[in-house]
Parts: sequence; C-alpha cells; structure tokens
Amino acid sequence: MPFRPTLLGAVLGALLAAAPAFAQSPIQLRVAGHFTSNSRHTEGIERPFFTGLGQTTGINLAITFNPMDQVGAAAPDALRQLRNGTFDVMSVLIGQTARDEPFIDSLDLMGVSTTLEETQQAIAGGREALDRRLQERFNAKVMTLWPFGAQMFFCNRPVASMGDLRGLKVRSYTPTMSALLQSLGATPVTLQLSETYQALQRGTVECGITSATSAYTANWGEVIRTILPVSLASGVQGHFISLAAWRRFSPEQQAALTRAFADLEKQMWDLARRASDEAFVCFQGQDACTTRKFNVQVVTPPAEDERRVREAVTAVVLPSFRDSCNRVWADCARVWNDSVGKARGYTIP
Repeated sequence: MPFRPTLLGAVLGALLAAAPAFAQSPIQLRVAGHFTSNSRHTEGIERPFFTGLGQTTGINLAITFNPMDQVGAAAPDALRQLRNGTFDVMSVLIGQTARDEPFIDSLDLMGVSTTLEETQQAIAGGREALDRRLQERFNAKVMTLWPFGAQMFFCNRPVASMGDLRGLKVRSYTPTMSALLQSLGATPVTLQLSETYQALQRGTVECGITSATSAYTANWGEVIRTILPVSLASGVQGHFISLAAWRRFSPEQQAALTRAFADLEKQMWDLARRASDEAFVCFQGQDACTTRKFNVQVVTPPAEDERRVREAVTAVVLPSFRDSCNRVWADCARVWNDSVGKARGYTIP
C-alpha cells in the first residue's frame, strides 16, 4: 500500500506538536550583578538566584552572570549600559546613577527616609513613577528595589557628633548627600565604595558614608576608628531589565519573572534587616561575632544630630533635588510630591 503524503504530514505535525518547550532555543540574558566585595549579596543571593531562574520560572534561559567589577562595568554607567544593550539585567546602585537621571535618586533622598520602615513607604509610593521614567528615558524596567541598610558615618579619627564633621573631607556618592555635607561645613568627595578604603587609609578623606554591611565587607575596620550611627538614608539599590530583553518574553513568562524577582527583592530586604546588626557586633569585636573582629568605637550621637538632619531636608536636600531634577525634567518636583513626597509627608515648594 503506498505511503500517502497526507499521512506523512499528519505524523510530522503530531511530532512537532508534542515537542517539549525546552527544545526551543534558550533566551539569552547577560546579567551584571553587584560588586564582588559585597559577597553576601553577589554570591549568597544573586548568583544562586540567576543560576536557578530558568528552573524557577520554567523558561529556557541561557544566563551569563558576573559581578559588575569583574566585567569592568562602572556603577554610574548602569543606565547607559542598559539602554545601549551592553547588559540585559543589571544590579543598579541608584544614587550613583543620578548624574544621568536625577529622578532616580527620588526614593532615597538624604534625611527623607532614615529607617527601613520609612524607606519601604518611599519605595511603595515612588516605584511606579520611577519605573515609568526609566522606561521613557532609558528603555529599562524596574524589577527589584531594596536597601543596603542605614547610611552613616565611618571615620578614621574620633568624631562625637555631626558638628565634628566641619572641615573634614567625607566620601559621598549622591548629589543630595553632597548637599547635606556642604550644609554641615564638610567637603564631599565623590568616590566609589572600592576607592574609599585607600582614601581613608591615606587620609584623602577623613570619613565615608555607607552602610555597616558595606563598610564591614570592604574591611573599613582596618582604617577607621569611629562610627557615628546617624542614619541619613537606606542605600536603595535595584535590579533593572532592558525593555529589549523584557520583550523577548511572552506575557506568561513576564508574569513568572515578576514573581521570581519579587522573591529576590524579599531576600535582599531580609539581608538588610539582619546584616547591619551583625556588622556592628563585629566592628566592636564582641564575642558574638563569628567572623573577623575589629576594635572600632561606636559613639552615641547627640539628639541634636537628628534635628540637624531634619533641618537639612527642607533647607538644602529638597531644594537641591528640585533644582537639579527640574533642569532635566520639568515635571520632576510635581511627580515627586505626588508619589514619594505624599508617602513620606514632604512637599517640595
């Protein structure tokens, strides 16, 4: 009996229909993670997350993950690198990219949110506005937003209050941080975290602002004597994906990725809540420390320092943000007032 072409077509069609989804070509993602010095973030959370993302979402993925310093990616260039397609997903140090987009600093302005709870309010109020702005200007979408922890002062000399910062050079990494430091009579010096250890060691700066977690993992305990724990902000970070990469996925796959990145965000928040306390224990060389111990004095700041921060918000921080952001985007202050400002109870005049 002759083999009929229609029968052959039916057999081939059935075989193709039964082919598993994973037989399709994998979707490529080039990912730049956080700095290697923050190993609890990169190796403890990010690498396992991206390694298992295909299994978690059921999407056939081919992911290349590297911390940004291993591939020569500079933190201030992250938005440009997403826009031009250098990377598909990046861990973004939000304050350090403000030179390219001042509004990105809107979630973590100095003094506006000084606790993790207040930072949660600011992020909840401003996430949608920030996402819209990034999509419009940089072809990038927000996937996570999370804090590093309270941003405070780490000094290579005795410092008892913010008043003692007058005349000192202090590491800064955001425009509003620099504005606040200038209002205190200090000189802001813009440095990346990786550059600050040597600057503190050589006296190029006398103090640096960062979180306890970052300062500890960067071994600042070797070159500082005093911690002034006046919280200025929370060091908000994020993971962003380029829209070109996002559009490679179907709506169902996008939903699966959104759920997975929500879990990544939760892990980062959980780490922020516990890591700061652990770092303080080790900075002070307490017995409870199970890793490297230092002998750094943690001072008790006077109540006057909190007043100084509050006054700086209205006197210099918000005006500085308004002026720099409105120059780039005329609606900046209005959008901030309707989003983050409303959530935190501030209004930019």
